[in-house]
Amino acid sequence: MDHILENYNQLLRIFAEITVHTLEIIGISVVIVGSIKVLIQLFKRFLKRSAEGQNPVIALGRSLGLALEFKMGAEIVNTVIVRDIKELLILAIVIALRAVLAILIHWEIKSERRDEQ
Repeated sequence: MDHILENYNQLLRIFAEITVHTLEIIGISVVIVGSIKVLIQLFKRFLKRSAEGQNPVIALGRSLGLALEFKMGAEIVNTVIVRDIKELLILAIVIALRAVLAILIHWEIKSERRDEQ
């Protein structure tokens, strides 16, 4: 029975690690794609000398907010892998910091929208 539980634990750990890395790659990809889109939008605005289209601050904020959601998801899944209290405390601090960043980004987006109107 112990052998079965040990194999199950190893399988769960591998699956959790793959999930964590996948979510982190998705989060990084969202930041890269969002940043490129905003740069293209800014370049078009510069060439046309007009301010039409979505506000670049809001567009970038949305991308960063979405990326943070994926990164927080990765950290939550990472709790399955944690083995001692020190790792858990570090993980809790990382999750708290990312949550604060997400709140600040959403607040900035709301402020920017309010300023636009």
